[in-house]
Amino acid sequence: MSRPSAELPPAFVLLGGFRVIARNWGYLTDLARRGLKILVITSDQWRADTLAAMNDLEGYGRLIDDARFVQGEVAIEGSFTAGVVAAVRDWLSRYELVGVMATGEMMVEQTGIVADALGLPGLGTRASRVCRSKYLQRFYLSDWSPRAVIIAPEERAAVDVSLLDFPAVLKPSGRRSSSGVQEVATAAALPTLLRQYPAAEVLLVEEYARGREYSVEALVQGGRIVFESVTHKLTSEQNSSHFVELAHTVPAPGGSAHQPLLAANRSIVERLGIGDGVVHTELRVDDSGRVVLMEIAARTPGDGIMPLYHLATGQPLEAAIVKVALGEQAIYPRPRRYARQVYLPHECGVLRDVLLRWQGVEPVWAPEGQAWPSFEPGRRDDPPTLRHVLVLKRRGQRLVALRESDDRAVTFFIDASTVEELDDIERRVRDSIDIVVDAA
Repeated sequence: MSRPSAELPPAFVLLGGFRVIARNWGYLTDLARRGLKILVITSDQWRADTLAAMNDLEGYGRLIDDARFVQGEVAIEGSFTAGVVAAVRDWLSRYELVGVMATGEMMVEQTGIVADALGLPGLGTRASRVCRSKYLQRFYLSDWSPRAVIIAPEERAAVDVSLLDFPAVLKPSGRRSSSGVQEVATAAALPTLLRQYPAAEVLLVEEYARGREYSVEALVQGGRIVFESVTHKLTSEQNSSHFVELAHTVPAPGGSAHQPLLAANRSIVERLGIGDGVVHTELRVDDSGRVVLMEIAARTPGDGIMPLYHLATGQPLEAAIVKVALGEQAIYPRPRRYARQVYLPHECGVLRDVLLRWQGVEPVWAPEGQAWPSFEPGRRDDPPTLRHVLVLKRRGQRLVALRESDDRAVTFFIDASTVEELDDIERRVRDSIDIVVDAA
């Protein structure tokens, strides 16, 4: 693609939901430190939050030089593409674009297109497309996938699930944050559940892969994995028909026992031909030891996994991801402590307050779209520590039952030298927090 011959200021493009950028503002500080112009492409739904952050002279959003807002829906394939391409073409007349990165699920495919068109480090167009579609993952990555039936919109009236055992799992192909994922008790219950989804949405009914859940975070450069680590997860499925993530532990306890997970991720990265980027691969291990792919995401890991790596290793992961996107050699240390994020259960009703009985720590109210506080890692042998309690909703906001990730309201971060110490401080922190809800 041709560019103007005049010398232009170098710039880096971040694509995705603005709330992910606000949560992981280390990208902004690292890019600003390099003297790069910071350009953001996000959904039009984040226009007000983005502009407010850019105009806040004391916040990190002030580091953003320009932002574009595009129309689209995460669940509709390719809906953001035209707006993203138009924004990038316009910027090419004013900036030298030296790097692009997806900061969330929203624009992974579009990031891959831009990187490919401009000849910048990126996942590759196959990987960026497949990583945004669960049905394509079942097609390309069948060796690691659960048995699944793909339901195109026009086929809902006659779905053959005779090859599946029940209970099974019903999920949309293109959404994020566990949205729309639910257990299906029997085949007879399926027609009623299908009517809950938009008519144009591709759905999957698939084998319920029971077992311990993990994710593998990996940095890939030139098709080679240069860092990899396993995170342990807990979900709400024990007490619910939904699969909301309730806890992450970095690194996952078990050490060498996780080699099958790392091996599966390496094979998946090779199969997709991933070139340069970060991957977040969600897997399960059943009682027989079989590793089953839930999904692979080619973007910044979600929830608080980025701060967890900072607490566990002592170094922010954002800087290493930026190096990959810029084509610089990236290295990242192994974890030296255990870190955990926990989401607390809550009653349904109006959120009035969050009370914490813990010396030196106060709850931080950080509803979506607002910056999270900084995370200062401890030394290897520091005592178990509560780092932050975050409230992810506003006072007066109604809390509902947990059906997807966006329904969660309060979370905390802890770290320790051993798993036993981590478990102990988790119990003590849980006993020290009250979520005050007006159930009426």
